[in-house]
Amino acid sequence: MPPTRSQTQAADVAALLRARNAVLWVNSPEEVRVELYLARACESAGYMPMFWDCAQGLTDLSGKLVAGQETQDATEALKFIRAKAKEGGGRTVWVMRDLHKWLDGPIGIQTLRQLRNLARELPPLGVSIIVLAPSGNVPPELGGGDAVVMDWPKPDREEIGQVLDRTMKNGGERVEPLNGNRDIAIDAAIGLNSLEAEAAFAASLVKTRRIDPEMIAAEKKRVIARSGLLTWVEPLPGGLDAVGGLDSMKGWLMQRTIAYSPEARAYGLAIPKGVLVIGVSGCGKTFSAKATGTAWRCPIIRWDMGALRSKYVGESERNIREAQRTVESMGRVVLWIDEMDKAFAGSTGPQGDGGVASDALGAMLTWMNDRTNQAFIFATANDVEALPPELLRKGRWDEMFFVDLPTPIERAQIIEATTRSRGRDPVKLFGADGADEIASHCDKFTGAEVASLIDEAMFAAFADGAREITPADLIAAAGKVVPLVDSMPEKMQRLRAWSKRARPATSQEARTGPTGRVLDLG
Repeated sequence: MPPTRSQTQAADVAALLRARNAVLWVNSPEEVRVELYLARACESAGYMPMFWDCAQGLTDLSGKLVAGQETQDATEALKFIRAKAKEGGGRTVWVMRDLHKWLDGPIGIQTLRQLRNLARELPPLGVSIIVLAPSGNVPPELGGGDAVVMDWPKPDREEIGQVLDRTMKNGGERVEPLNGNRDIAIDAAIGLNSLEAEAAFAASLVKTRRIDPEMIAAEKKRVIARSGLLTWVEPLPGGLDAVGGLDSMKGWLMQRTIAYSPEARAYGLAIPKGVLVIGVSGCGKTFSAKATGTAWRCPIIRWDMGALRSKYVGESERNIREAQRTVESMGRVVLWIDEMDKAFAGSTGPQGDGGVASDALGAMLTWMNDRTNQAFIFATANDVEALPPELLRKGRWDEMFFVDLPTPIERAQIIEATTRSRGRDPVKLFGADGADEIASHCDKFTGAEVASLIDEAMFAAFADGAREITPADLIAAAGKVVPLVDSMPEKMQRLRAWSKRARPATSQEARTGPTGRVLDLG
């Protein structure tokens, strides 16, 4: 069995200790779990682990005070560590739990200087310091080589499985067995830390006497809310069946669901990376992103790239990397990046933002190349000319789709799907071919413009005695619409010229009329 991510990280720590690195900075809010791995790393490297916090002072692994020292001040603790090292106290690693608070601002300059001096003095003495902090706000003074910084990974599938088995065992005999659904339960908890996962499993057992994936996913929603960088999107009822048209893209998306099964993992099937969907605004890109998460039965996380940008150099990349870490910890999710063209406006050509967009693009491209997590990126864009060429390179995406104006067949499907979403049967209201007749009055309409006819007709019918809507109501509503594309013929021409580089979201069959002639969409 391959090592877990935490075991791999612990092995890296042991190697760094053997290499006489004096200061390691470990980012993780999980003190108990990470300290167990750090203790094993110290033992593997031949070091004795010791600990300090502002409540207990200096203690050994069992919690016993070291030489009666109740030092609760970080400055005094570092003085003791230095003196002990000079005395030849043996190969020792001091895990400092609260030290990061003593390094903030002007008041922390003395403690910070002590730590930097120790980074030079301790290596020959066989002593190291590990700063265990809940966040990655490392003082810039330590970034020049005085400290090795690392983010401790959240539990992977193997560790979450161990937490699940332990929780099930503690639940007693009355707990309903998993009955082969262990993988589903583990997938639901990926992205939580060990304490969050254990609490979610325990809460599910107490309330339902079983592991309920929906309850576990609710805990993920709280994790996303705490991050403040991403947004949890509620699933779209009906999934991809609620999306009218776009049969080629929907078929491709549904085929990719098989890649996440245990059988596919054993077979060696590659995990899908993502798609870039480009086309006219209002033609179903956003709707499809929301529907994909529903169809795949996994969370939908919206990443607003514009909201992460900052006028300060370096701040945008920091926000992006923090969001990336959150996404990586969530396991299998649909990561929806809406209007990517606007997010990276200014990243190429003359700079108007001090290079902020360019730096953000670089951070994003690096992550897309190197990531190994299961997040599926569903990115949308309206203006292909605003996208940096680097984002359009082959291999960056599993597929690039072009969404054109809906065909008459797709317009009829949109009318039927929207009518059903309003709790009505389109066949009863319009007849077997009624939607086709309505669609013929919607030439050059976007999908959103076609869907809006249902609501417009419902308002008119309600005002007319709360009667049911009719095809005439929709046709009358269509006569009042000025199609969006009429105001941008040049842009449509450029989009369609570029579309030869992408795969059509609508199949050739859906774009072909009864005579076999490709339909004119304006």
